[in-house]
Amino acid sequence: MNIHEYQAKAIFREYGVPVPRGRAAFSVEEAVAAARELGSPVTVVKAQIHAGGRGKAGGVKLARSQDQVEPLAREILGKVLVTHQTGPKGRQVKKLLIEEGVEIAREFYLSLLVDRATASVAVIASREGGMEIEEVAARHPEKIIKRFLDPAGGYLPFHGRDLAYCLGLPKEAVGAFVKLLGNLYRLLWERDASLIEINPLVLTKENQILALDGKVTFDDNGLFRQEAVRAFRDLDEEDPLEIQAAEHHLNYVKLHGTIGCMVNGAGLAMATMDVIKLAGGEPANFLDVGGGASKETVREAFRILLADLNVQGVFVNIFGGIVRCDRIAGGILEAAKEVQVSVPLVVRLDGTNAEEGKKMLTASGLKLEVADTLWDGAQKIVAQAGGRLS
Repeated sequence: MNIHEYQAKAIFREYGVPVPRGRAAFSVEEAVAAARELGSPVTVVKAQIHAGGRGKAGGVKLARSQDQVEPLAREILGKVLVTHQTGPKGRQVKKLLIEEGVEIAREFYLSLLVDRATASVAVIASREGGMEIEEVAARHPEKIIKRFLDPAGGYLPFHGRDLAYCLGLPKEAVGAFVKLLGNLYRLLWERDASLIEINPLVLTKENQILALDGKVTFDDNGLFRQEAVRAFRDLDEEDPLEIQAAEHHLNYVKLHGTIGCMVNGAGLAMATMDVIKLAGGEPANFLDVGGGASKETVREAFRILLADLNVQGVFVNIFGGIVRCDRIAGGILEAAKEVQVSVPLVVRLDGTNAEEGKKMLTASGLKLEVADTLWDGAQKIVAQAGGRLS
């Protein structure tokens, strides 16, 4: 689960991570009132969406006087920002963060994330703050500093001192950085966060360390014990189809293609998407109906797939392990009648009672095609659905 910058900074304050003074605003009037309350000579007006690259898209503006806050807030609030993380449709700005300006001496990048490959917490830092870290890593990998903290030992002060010296921080700021990093590590563990990113982390002209930005992502599997974190969820920032899928315990992620995918098992779903692309098509989604898919599950899955107006065909790829293929076939037939599938439908069944399931589908009289293999099914649905979006 993602949260907004102003929410991340509220958690930072709770954990003793220094941030500039600021306040969220949900209207132009609130933005003006917040700026007056701050009383800063320079005020930063920041769009609040769940995506990076806001500054490049015009979502972060500096007001050099109090009089400039209102027109800037009016310009950003309601604007659709298109960034490298929003997709072509962009995200509409419904919230702002009004923050005091800071005199910046240097900018850094800092993040902590759960690294499954090493079963540790990876700390990534760079002197090239304020830039997209992927771009820095691609062009100047030598400027990326990585340290891996073993959960058995946890964070120790020497980890912070090591990174502080690598970043070239002045000695006056080393102690504050060591404390900040320790507090971020504690936040990661105590709140079930999977990623904490600060870009930029700044050194002020007074040698103070401040988190000028803040991004925190939480592990969905830990939210059951994080009531305060769950309260930060913003449904306006989530895809309506993904919300609907979650209500029916379906694992669904909307993509930008034309081939709707209904698969049981995350690994098989990933393989199905890859094969669709290999056949010349583009998957419209990731959808895992789970190992115990029922008629009701399949029906809701069809409804979600067909609610996506980009979908020009549906490929159902089921491996009968826990669930029998004949049971899935029956669910497909009943669901297809109820939902009225109006686009090409290709079904591939394999595993337990696959032949019985195929016979049921073939004898149904419904407008669908049965595939023998994954590759066969991918080729058929791409040919019928017309491939990629123009």
